[in-house]
Amino acid sequence: MSTPPQHKYLLKIALVGDCKVGKSALISRFTESEFLVDYLATIGAEFRAINMNIDGANIKVQIWDTSGQERFRFITKAYYRGVGGAILVYDIADHSSYINVARWLKDLRDNMNPGTPILLLGNKSDLSQPREVTTQEARNFAAAEGLDFAETSALDGSNVENAFRAVLSGVLRITSGRYFQAPYLIQPSQGKEI
Repeated sequence: MSTPPQHKYLLKIALVGDCKVGKSALISRFTESEFLVDYLATIGAEFRAINMNIDGANIKVQIWDTSGQERFRFITKAYYRGVGGAILVYDIADHSSYINVARWLKDLRDNMNPGTPILLLGNKSDLSQPREVTTQEARNFAAAEGLDFAETSALDGSNVENAFRAVLSGVLRITSGRYFQAPYLIQPSQGKEI
């Protein structure tokens, strides 16, 4: 006789963005509380699962790490279908990764359900080298697109857990049918910083 699952919900989120913005490192920091020093580029998509408690509910989370390489773009779009939320990652010290956010956002919106929570996330806030994307520039883009916004450091862990929990909380509220009561969810053209 099998035992029932210990989680009430299974939530799926995707991390999307260019190569080398730190998607795999963010997942490692969140799921294992460690920083990936050496890693191989993600091919297609990989996922990690974690059990946790969000807003009082025991959930199982599948976090999909999608490749940022152009040659896998067609494949990774298939992983956007059925996700409950997404984290759109760019590197604050690489302006081209920020410019490409618009293309990644279009791919997400073309393949996800309307109203799916999306967080714009500037990673590598720990870097001492010159910042190429200002916080205000990214915050303005997020507000114009109706996205939430955060900056993190996978290296030192700054704000990583808060960012993941915010997206998961939004997904859980939609999944559990409490969509209209959710303070996390935002109206289009508003943005909330996490």
